[in-house]
Amino acid sequence: MNRRYALGLSAAALISVVVFPNKSSSQAKSLKDQLIGTWIYKSSKATREDGSAVERPKLQGAVTYTAEGRFHFITVRSDAPKYASGDSARPSPEEAMAIASGVVAYTGTYTVDESAKTIHVSIETSSFPNLVGAPNQRRIVTSVTDDELKFTNPRTPAGITLEFVLERAK
Repeated sequence: MNRRYALGLSAAALISVVVFPNKSSSQAKSLKDQLIGTWIYKSSKATREDGSAVERPKLQGAVTYTAEGRFHFITVRSDAPKYASGDSARPSPEEAMAIASGVVAYTGTYTVDESAKTIHVSIETSSFPNLVGAPNQRRIVTSVTDDELKFTNPRTPAGITLEFVLERAK
């Protein structure tokens, strides 16, 4: 009788696991939880309102999202010239222009609209001052996996749409 009782109890436990799975394993991570971490720039595409392509420079960069709702974004031209003087405080006018026009960096806070798969950013400081306090700064997440993040910035101050592909930093 004890053996039959133990077998029945084991069967009931097994059925319970299958029918009533642990909620934590069956629920997907929130978009915000999936974003947290550092993502390395892989590629980007830019288009004008009329659909024509805008040539993009060769870039390197990253974006980091923290659990506390802060973010940091930077892209830098990978083909930027080195300063002939070797002194970062003394570039030639041409070198300074090449560097200034080849860097976009900004930081601030972010929130996530889970249902719209949208990241809303509030830019506090930027290498491009026009971004600071600019309204409706959003990034629409088109795809996110453990290893890859794709998002679209639907309207930059220049009036173009940017599509980014990033890979999780290892």
